[in-house]
Amino acid sequence: KGLYYRYSKKEQYLFSFFLMGIMIFFICSILKTVDIQLGMALGLFAIFAILRFRTVNFSVKEMTYIFTIIGIALINSQANVPPPILGAISINTIILVSVYVLERYLQRKVLSSHTLIYYKTDLLKPDMYKELLQDISSQTGFKVEKVVIRKVDTGKGNAEIEIFYRDKP
Repeated sequence: KGLYYRYSKKEQYLFSFFLMGIMIFFICSILKTVDIQLGMALGLFAIFAILRFRTVNFSVKEMTYIFTIIGIALINSQANVPPPILGAISINTIILVSVYVLERYLQRKVLSSHTLIYYKTDLLKPDMYKELLQDISSQTGFKVEKVVIRKVDTGKGNAEIEIFYRDKP
């Protein structure tokens, strides 16, 4: 976290980086102990290519969860850690605890954003910021913490704004 976040300030990707790293470690560890054929390896790449390019655009976090689910299924199908049941349970527990810890503690400061058209341009004045936050929060149902004005169209009497809010209430 210290190295990446120090230079990029994009905290929303930290969850994905940590979880992908954990999953890749376990997948490589399992595949190292199991005799895998080229067909299965190419099949794994095909699954991820299809998910990424042939489906609806997923967010980075959703893709991370999909990768994690497929990775857990792969690890469980190939688990060869003696005894097999205990090895699979311990690896699954480590992964699930990692997901919980990353979700709970790493994502505390991350805000989701959404762009929308706003028609009450009189609330866009700097001295009306608190009223703007309250109005948008009541309209959207989110606890809006920050608003960025992207574009104002005085002719149409509206503005394009980006709102920032927490996913969890």
